[in-house]
Amino acid sequence: MMEQVATVIGSDADGWVTVRVEMKSACNHCSQGESCGTSAVAKAFTGRYQEFSLPAVEHYSTGTLLRLGLPESVILKAAALVYLLPLIGLFIGGILGGSIAQLTGTNSDATSMLMALMVAVAAWYFGKRRAKVLEGAAQPVILANLGRPMSTECDDSNHCCHS
Repeated sequence: MMEQVATVIGSDADGWVTVRVEMKSACNHCSQGESCGTSAVAKAFTGRYQEFSLPAVEHYSTGTLLRLGLPESVILKAAALVYLLPLIGLFIGGILGGSIAQLTGTNSDATSMLMALMVAVAAWYFGKRRAKVLEGAAQPVILANLGRPMSTECDDSNHCCHS
C-alpha cells in the first residue's frame, strides 16, 4: 500500500472529509544538488497541491493530519497502460504496416514505420484515458489519524505565549 500524509481542510455532516495532499518530487535527494537541471525545474514548480474528498467514519477537525493509503496495484496498472500499451502498439503497427505494404506493393519500411507510429500514438492515447479512469475510480483510504501538527510559531491562538 502506498502511503501519503494529507491535511484535513474541511468536513461535512454526511461523513465526508476534504483533504489536501502536497505533491512531492524525488528531486533534492541525490548528490547532484544544485548542478541538476531537473532539480531546478522541480523547484520552479514546487508547492503543488491536490485536493479531494473521501469517506470518513469519524469527524476530523480542520488541520488534522491523516495518513492515506492507495493500493499499489492501481499505480502499477496505470503505469502499465501508459508505458507498455504504446510499446505493444508500436510492434503491432509495424507488423500490420509490413503486411499492408506487401498487399499494396508499396515501400515496406515507410509503411511499417508510419503504421507503427499511428498505432503507438493511438495506444498511448487510449492507455492514458483508461489510466485516468482507473486512478479516478481508486479511492484512497484513511489508515491513521496523526493528530494536529506541532506549531513552531507562538501566537495567542496557541496559548503558548505567557508573560
